[in-house]
Amino acid sequence: MTGAMKTAASDGLAAPVGHRADKRAHPVWIVLGALSVAFHLGLIFYGLAPALVSRPIHMALAMPWILVFSARGQAERLSGMALTALGVAACGYIALNEAAIGSQYGFVEGNFQMLLGVFLVLLALEMARRAIGWPLPIVAACALAYGVFGQYIPGEFGHPGLPMASFMGTLTLAEGGLWGSLTGVGVTVVSIFVIFGAVLNAGEAGSGFMNIASASAGRLTGGAAKVSVISSALFGSISGSASANVASTGAITMPTMVRLGYPRKLAGAVEAVASSGGQIMPPLMGAGAFVMVELTGTPYPAIMAAAILPALLYFLTVWVGINAYATRFDLRPLEQSQQPSRRDVVVTSMFFLIPFAILMERMFHAGNTPQYAASIAIFAGALLLFFNVRLEFSVAGFTTRMADALVTAGRQIALIASIIICASIVIGVLAMTGLGVKITSMILSVAGDQLWPALLLTALACLVLGMEVPTTAAYVICVSVAGPALTALGLEPLLAHLFVFWFALLSTITPPVCGAVFIAAGMIGENWLKVAFTAMALGVGLYIIPLAMIANPDLIGFGGAPGMALLTALKLALGLTAVSYGVIARKAWYWRAGLTITGLAVIFVV
Repeated sequence: MTGAMKTAASDGLAAPVGHRADKRAHPVWIVLGALSVAFHLGLIFYGLAPALVSRPIHMALAMPWILVFSARGQAERLSGMALTALGVAACGYIALNEAAIGSQYGFVEGNFQMLLGVFLVLLALEMARRAIGWPLPIVAACALAYGVFGQYIPGEFGHPGLPMASFMGTLTLAEGGLWGSLTGVGVTVVSIFVIFGAVLNAGEAGSGFMNIASASAGRLTGGAAKVSVISSALFGSISGSASANVASTGAITMPTMVRLGYPRKLAGAVEAVASSGGQIMPPLMGAGAFVMVELTGTPYPAIMAAAILPALLYFLTVWVGINAYATRFDLRPLEQSQQPSRRDVVVTSMFFLIPFAILMERMFHAGNTPQYAASIAIFAGALLLFFNVRLEFSVAGFTTRMADALVTAGRQIALIASIIICASIVIGVLAMTGLGVKITSMILSVAGDQLWPALLLTALACLVLGMEVPTTAAYVICVSVAGPALTALGLEPLLAHLFVFWFALLSTITPPVCGAVFIAAGMIGENWLKVAFTAMALGVGLYIIPLAMIANPDLIGFGGAPGMALLTALKLALGLTAVSYGVIARKAWYWRAGLTITGLAVIFVV
């Protein structure tokens, strides 16, 4: 279970939990966090540096957090220090010699550069291994082996062979591997939103989320569970991580549910399912939205508009599922003493509403880029760190909260960097060898050039790969090999990407590797399989909505045709409600079967 938890902790922008508090408070980490924050914000305000300068520095800044901060034991810490020193020197060499290296057009010159390239690739694999475990580095290592030895594979899946000087140079001295466009997205966009989330979480935004959720849903049937749904939707919109949601909001909501008599398996399932929605909830979507911008060429506001209705339908389905479970169990509302006062709701909500309002105004009214808008919102959020929940001004409190924000931002930037840089190796090899095109052809052939069989094959691949690597990495790899096949069969690129991204998320609640369930079950003290099966029923929308988007493409057209998108969402809401009650409610089997079939017909036929 430990390995699965570790992988789950990396599903979005959150860092692995469980680091010692004294590490976080150490001045060295505060300074390193400040350096990372200053570098990434500086790129926004002072102009973009060349790719072979900013991206190696980005990797260098990530190294201490992954190799030293997260080290387990003295031996790993010492080896991490040595690797960090060598890695910073290697990245520094590329950044300092950017002009000369650029003139080599992706070819290694001399043994030193070859050794440097091999070391950087191995270091990227090791960083990913230490950050999230073995699966993603193994996938990347297999891709590298294919690039080096693929000429010995007979038949259409072999390749003519790549000169090592070109292969290694493209991966490490040009923008075709470690320093590719995905890494660029991580440097200039994802890191800024990570900082934004870290600043909000260091203040009272979390209290605001919980108070709004408690005030709006606490008095309802199943109120404690519905508080989890709303708070996880709000918290997930800035954390983008199922595990971060479970560890934060779940620490409050799950004990409350148990105290009110909810079955432990249901309490854990509610939190796991609700928390998983953070990765599909705009604006962050666990970094997926920003990667989608790069891969599809679709503007960020358009992706937000496309993703919002499916995400809301997901949370609606969870909400309805709680009502359905209320036919089985006595799901009482929150006690009056646990519900916040109106003043507390208003005051604490300002801690996230003000930065969010600035973010949206800068993007949609002023027309700023998402990263610039988020940078302005970061400064607003930082000013709010001077105040506590009682609106008391405190310089000492600001210092403590800002230090926490800097350390959180530093380690979260490093985590997502290690994932994206390692995944970029796979993308680079696919591009150089043409393997992606060959896999696309195979999918088309097996599916008989039919869309729905191709979708099911892709969904299965996403589910399997998502069980082994973080959602963002699984999405990037799956969409690189299956995306062209889906678009070749007539699917709009953005729709294909959203489909793949949603199915890559299934592993958060689907056995055998269901990270959010593992964490929730551990916190609640329940058998994880019981929690998982309950979560699958409660989160049935996660399995249906991606397919519903394909059958009802108007759903993602909110930005262009909002009326039709809303009508489509209403129809799907009715169908999903019927399916959820059919799967969960305590009724005769034939009643439930009829309701489920009717709901599916409304979704896919009507």
